[in-house]
Amino acid sequence: MKHFPIFLAMEGQKLVLSGGGDAALAKLRLLMKTEARIEVFTADPAPVIVTWAGEDRLNLTARALQPGDVAGAVLFYAADEDAREDARTSAIARAEGALVNIVDNLADSQFITPAIVDRDPVTVAIGTEGAAPVLARAIKRDLEERLPVTLGALTRIGKRFRRAAEALPFGRKRRDFWADYYFTTGPRALAEDGPQGAEEALNTLLDTHLNAAPRAGHVALVGAGPGDPELLTLKARRALDEADVIIHDRLIAPEILELARREATLIDVGKEGFGPSTDQTRIAALMTRHARTGAQIVRLKSGDPAIYGRLDEELTALDAAGVGWSIIPGLTAASAAAASIGQSLTQRGRNSSLRILTGHDTKGFAEQDWAALARPGTAAAIYMAKRGARFLQGRLLMHGASPQTPVTIVENASRADQTVLQSCLATLAADLDRAEMSGPAILLYGLAPRAALAEIPQVPEAAHGP
Repeated sequence: MKHFPIFLAMEGQKLVLSGGGDAALAKLRLLMKTEARIEVFTADPAPVIVTWAGEDRLNLTARALQPGDVAGAVLFYAADEDAREDARTSAIARAEGALVNIVDNLADSQFITPAIVDRDPVTVAIGTEGAAPVLARAIKRDLEERLPVTLGALTRIGKRFRRAAEALPFGRKRRDFWADYYFTTGPRALAEDGPQGAEEALNTLLDTHLNAAPRAGHVALVGAGPGDPELLTLKARRALDEADVIIHDRLIAPEILELARREATLIDVGKEGFGPSTDQTRIAALMTRHARTGAQIVRLKSGDPAIYGRLDEELTALDAAGVGWSIIPGLTAASAAAASIGQSLTQRGRNSSLRILTGHDTKGFAEQDWAALARPGTAAAIYMAKRGARFLQGRLLMHGASPQTPVTIVENASRADQTVLQSCLATLAADLDRAEMSGPAILLYGLAPRAALAEIPQVPEAAHGP
């Protein structure tokens, strides 16, 4: 991030602009929305600038900027549309202590002006660090359509009521009150009875929330999907936004944790196969302890919580503690991995069933129905299979599986650093050793990348028999 976004206090501040043409007009239309004292210096002002000066919306000095003119200003805009004059005036401004913006000159500017969605006092600033103004305008247009024009009126009413709302305890209870007002009660009252009705509704709403029983703690067991934040369900995103506490697995992508509220408490309870792990009893204790304070908790699990996520153990602990819970499914890694290689997990004429297996369990390498897996056409998604690849390979070959059976390993499925390794049963272990994969990986047994299907030799079914 080369430009750090801030909202600068402008009330009563001096702001200076040099220029009187189209570039100056574009900046002034935006700057006049602030409560700053605007000083404009130009020998050739556009007629509308003269009009604005006559309306006391800005102060106009009909000459070129000179030393001393910028003293005491917080911001300066060089908008003369002449490189030499912009360089001269910006040098004066820097010497006199103002931050400088030179229109259409990102390299020599100390700050940039974002695209703005104005729902005063709600302001949304959109910046692309000067790289893509067209994109910033497109985002602005989208937000303009989404944010109702009444949002500013509701916010101004709410701002006057903030001191009264401090009667509610800080934290969840106060947030629930404001969420109720801004998203439900306020818009309805404003539409039905206007600003006065929206203001009166606040007093009634405050009484309701002051007298409401404390909200019970709750745990949402949420599937975070395979890693790509765009694969999160809408329900999962809402849960993250509302959570007071997020208890998350090691494999959760940082981009997904970024979606949590800044005030939320994040607790890493990561487990690593054959490595350091957080004890399951500690995880249960964390959930119940926070729930008893009335917190809204997200237990965030990679993929889908019902697939190798120890869901039943955690639900049993929550039931025993009398804590309410809900489950929000997520996209499992098998689906993301299959999509990444252009394959379906089931196919008419190939496999009418899909096996979801684990490469190892709490007792070590997991035993399976090897004879069934070795049959031609079988497809399986095998989780946690990297360390047990040689064990899987040996068992399947021992039970008659074809050495040429395709196997695809997808590491970091759906993420930017995803890796796909095409192999076959005969060379699986050796290929994995060479690949030195360190991220979470899923093994797709019986499936090859679509682009490679034409290269895979077709072995007669008789050759596959035990």
